[in-house]
Amino acid sequence: MKAEVLKQGIAVKKHKTSEWHSYELVGFWALRLTLVLVLFILGIIVFDIVSKGAGVINWEFLTQPPRVGMTEGGIFPAIVGTFYVTLITIAFAVPLGVGAAIYLNEYAVQGKFTRLVRMSVRNLAGVPSIVFGLFGMAVFVKIFGFGPSLIAAGFTLGLLTLPVTVTASEEALRTVPRAYREGSFALGATRWQVVRTVVLPRAIPGILTGTILGLARAAGETAPILATGAAFFLPHLPDSIRSQFMALPYHLFIMSTQHHAISQVRPIAYGTALILLVLVCLLNLAAVLLRKRYRERVAKGL
Repeated sequence: MKAEVLKQGIAVKKHKTSEWHSYELVGFWALRLTLVLVLFILGIIVFDIVSKGAGVINWEFLTQPPRVGMTEGGIFPAIVGTFYVTLITIAFAVPLGVGAAIYLNEYAVQGKFTRLVRMSVRNLAGVPSIVFGLFGMAVFVKIFGFGPSLIAAGFTLGLLTLPVTVTASEEALRTVPRAYREGSFALGATRWQVVRTVVLPRAIPGILTGTILGLARAAGETAPILATGAAFFLPHLPDSIRSQFMALPYHLFIMSTQHHAISQVRPIAYGTALILLVLVCLLNLAAVLLRKRYRERVAKGL
């Protein structure tokens, strides 16, 4: 009798195991199908941009200003303007974002207030970019008196990037084991010495990755710079941070939707989209390489 009960129990267990194995296979194949679908859609988009934009890219396209109502020439002012505004964004967002993350993770008393700050920062990351653009126009363009300019657009993109920078930096700081801090305190180091020499070097890969990915998103935004300084047609380069500028995202927007001869400039629009895509890919590649480099340096230091 006991043997029969044992056999029945084993049979039921095998049946349940087989059933769960079937569910697992279905789940894995659903995930694989999702991945293939996403890659397929991405491949179609990239192929369309590359096939229609590669033909217009040459040395003149990369080094000359637009001419004849932007129907001829190149996009050099837009490339330079995008580069300048990205530099201002870095100078504004990175020190503030990393500093805020260090304070929240290393110095602030963990309680309701810090939880409220973290929740507010994460909510800011979901605010539409046009809201940041209108805020930048009201504050930097009007109140601070910068006018439509590189600095107004850079500060606005910095605000857009700041939530991502703070969140990524804080998560990177949390990955450093608590034992490293406690061991340094036991040797008599101050809190700032611990943060500067022990915590930050090990958190830099994650901080850099999050920061550069945030900048890659900012480099492709149109709405914030549309309201704060991007020009429709400006064949000369900006001569100061108070000057207006051309930028790749806004240039692409105009060429695709607002130009008086859209069919004529469509190849130029595809070429601009391809250059912008390459720029974003280079920023992402830089994040990967920098993370790898700093991880190797930290591993050697250990």
